Amino acid sequence: MIDYRPLTPNDGPLVESLFGTNGACGGCWCMHWRIATHGAAWKAAQGEPNRVALMGLIAAGAVHAVLAMRDDVPIGWCCFGPKDSFPRLMQTKGLQRDSARRVWSIVCLFLPRGARRQGIGTGLVAAACDAAFQAGADEVEAYPVPTAAGATVPAAFAWTGVPAQYDAAGFRSVGRPGGRLIYLKV
Repeated sequence: MIDYRPLTPNDGPLVESLFGTNGACGGCWCMHWRIATHGAAWKAAQGEPNRVALMGLIAAGAVHAVLAMRDDVPIGWCCFGPKDSFPRLMQTKGLQRDSARRVWSIVCLFLPRGARRQGIGTGLVAAACDAAFQAGADEVEAYPVPTAAGATVPAAFAWTGVPAQYDAAGFRSVGRPGGRLIYLKV
């Protein structure tokens, strides 16, 4: 049985145990979209600085995320929030589209190796959408990594999810308005 639940300010230790010493992927600690510029700024933040920053944001209640739990053990993470709360996302021209509505974005999915290919990612996406709409979103965007039919994507490159997860959660593709794949749920 898997329970999908919102992140709480006390969940920092659960997130640390889920992400492991590598911070989910190369020291990211789900901070990629929160750091306005990359290059030298990103290199300096990777690892411990990102971990400290994320733990501080979680403790302050400033992170929107859902956890997938099995027997009180975290087995998945999905981070989302108002699109304009992610500086790097707002600066990525290929992920912009016109909308006069309150847009929230799903920016990160993390599943450790033993939790992949079981539908948990789709469950996380659905739970994140429910939480976003309850918090005031008019629409939720996602930016999955394109995959060819039957192909797999290495986990390190699928941190925004894959189209099948969003299709199963009721999203529709709005194409590539700025060059990158954008999915939408209203």
